[in-house]
Amino acid sequence: MGGRPSSPLDKQQRQHLRGQVDTLLRNFLPCYRGQLAASVLRQISRELGPQEPTGSQLLRSKKLPRVREHRGPLTQLRGHPPRWQPIFCVLRGDGRLEWFSHKEEYENGGHCLGSTALTGYTLLTSQREYLRLLDALCPESLGDHTQEEPDSLLEVPVSFPLFLQHPFRRHLCFSAATREAQHAWRLALQGGIRLQGIVLQRSQAPAARAFLDAVRLYRQHQGHFGDDDVTLGSDAEVLTAVLMREQLPALRAQTLPGLRGAGRARAWAWTELLDAVHAAVLAGASAGLCAFQPEKDELLASLEKTIRPDVDQLLRQRARVAGRLRTDIRGPLESCLRREVDPQLPRVVQTLLRTVEASLEAVRTLLAQGMDRLSHRLRQSPSGTRLRREVYSFGEMPWDLALMQTCYREAERSRGRLGQLAAPFGFLGMQSLVFGAQDLAQQLMADAVATFLQLADQCLTTALNCDQAAQRLERVRGRVLKKFKSDSGLAQRRFIRGWGLCIFLPFVLSQLEPGCKKELPEFEGDVLAVGSQALTTEGIYEDVIRGCLLQRIDQELKKTLGANDVSCTLDGCLEVPWEQEGAASLAKLVNKLSGKLWSASEPQRDPLNPGSDMHLQILTWCQVSWLGDKLLPTSSACQQSHLLTGYWQLLCCLAAASGVGSTGIPVCSWFSLQRDFHTPWRPFPPILSGVFGLPQDNEIFLTFPPISLQPHLPKYICSIHLHFIGFFSCLPFTPDGM
Repeated sequence: MGGRPSSPLDKQQRQHLRGQVDTLLRNFLPCYRGQLAASVLRQISRELGPQEPTGSQLLRSKKLPRVREHRGPLTQLRGHPPRWQPIFCVLRGDGRLEWFSHKEEYENGGHCLGSTALTGYTLLTSQREYLRLLDALCPESLGDHTQEEPDSLLEVPVSFPLFLQHPFRRHLCFSAATREAQHAWRLALQGGIRLQGIVLQRSQAPAARAFLDAVRLYRQHQGHFGDDDVTLGSDAEVLTAVLMREQLPALRAQTLPGLRGAGRARAWAWTELLDAVHAAVLAGASAGLCAFQPEKDELLASLEKTIRPDVDQLLRQRARVAGRLRTDIRGPLESCLRREVDPQLPRVVQTLLRTVEASLEAVRTLLAQGMDRLSHRLRQSPSGTRLRREVYSFGEMPWDLALMQTCYREAERSRGRLGQLAAPFGFLGMQSLVFGAQDLAQQLMADAVATFLQLADQCLTTALNCDQAAQRLERVRGRVLKKFKSDSGLAQRRFIRGWGLCIFLPFVLSQLEPGCKKELPEFEGDVLAVGSQALTTEGIYEDVIRGCLLQRIDQELKKTLGANDVSCTLDGCLEVPWEQEGAASLAKLVNKLSGKLWSASEPQRDPLNPGSDMHLQILTWCQVSWLGDKLLPTSSACQQSHLLTGYWQLLCCLAAASGVGSTGIPVCSWFSLQRDFHTPWRPFPPILSGVFGLPQDNEIFLTFPPISLQPHLPKYICSIHLHFIGFFSCLPFTPDGM
């Protein structure tokens, strides 16, 4: 494409870039270390404390996110001077794009002509749109391209183009032979871009969450508030994008005037120069993070050992400082929220809801259609190759880009509207948001497919005829759709809360920056006294503001969804410690047990789920009267007796509900608890729990959980899940006699 940089990066320029990378790492890594400590504290507090609800009923798919490998012939604009040349292109399952001189070179394991990770690219299929984008790179020389050769710079029309544009890398220009091939490549490339872009956001590892928080804090210290798409990609790619954005204005001013060529030729030369700079910065960032890896691993292991024994003290100190901070900043914070956030919050929440709701409804439709096709095929051809092909296709639904495109398009529809609503708050991360909605749709589809296949495998046997097997599948279908409905509702709330924070939190922090942060030094002494880098005044300050924002978002969610409880887990969010409001009367619960405040629900000796699991839901909340390593002051000996009686009543109710009569007492091999209707199950083996047990003389007994286990148990219990190993005859039993 005509013009090239006046010279490649020389030794002095490469040394300058290495110095810039070293400076970035020197300033960033201390922030990263601090966030690693905070992330470990969050993880330990979630393990040991009351569990925030997730409520997932679908099985978690064990398949890693991927794209289907796609390959085929294309033509590429390359060379100096550039011209269209045939190539053989391959999109790997991890989202990496490679191109070879011909197909045989690829099949024989030869070296590729080029390759790239698709992180940060944007795909365009309109030549006119791409030329406008190219013109915008060098607007000062817009009229100059009229003097160029007519066959240069994409002036020759391309029938089925595929343009990959990147803000800091060389553009990749391909062309397909037919519209069908262009469509297939468009879906494949978009899948690769999405897969490579959200690798950090998808990860639940403490180090990944810590890295993203550290990038946000580092940029805030540089004066940049507001989320954008800089966090797309791997850790090295993210740091490279951060530095490239910082250096871009100076780089443009210093090098753009010296580029040869005019108009689009200069724009193309500019992208080649950016590509060389990006490659040098990426190499330096990768080397720096690799050198930090051993220290990071050692630090994580050390933090685990030092934080876990002192976690109670850390959380109590954090709660004290948070309470004082909340009092000090309440006035300006409430004023900012009422003035800036409250007027726009309803529209933002509703638009976020429409975005994710439409996408997940499309997933449900595809899922139901896929299960129906399986049942239909089973009735028609129970042992043929078509049935096997149908089962395979069903298992591949989450990775079928053409099929899932319906769901992905729904996530795109509100991009413009939501972007307009969020832009005044400095939020420019719409690509990340859309990718998040699309990834959520794919993950729920994968979980639902995995759940259906496992339940179907459990209920189908060779003894069944076609009609019986189809009926079993229809029952499985109903259960899976019921579980999907529950999980999708929780996923919607989590999505809205998470992205609501991304939109509003940086803006509120920027508004409070001049005044409220001046109050933080007076709290340093209290935080430093703990002697742990897991607690910082800045982190507690942000958690207080985050908690207030979440209250606003939850209130709006309740109005929109009509939900009684919209709480759900937010990764990376350490909320204010749980407030103890006094122990509820356990006697009241026991008295109401006979009033059908409980109900047996699935699975309950279901033919589709062979075994002896029983699920009991108490339709009101009871508060367990222990906290930490001692009972609350309000927990009297009488209340302790009522607690034991409550457990005994639950056992008797289970025995009656089991169908074996009221004279049988269920004996449990393990049990688990729920805090509320959305929490995950917390299983406890009987050796550890001490709640249910059976001595060798076959006497049933109940005891309080051992002191060492009490901090692990949830504050509220509304469900108890027991796995029976048998029933024993009812023996004389008096709780007070224990």
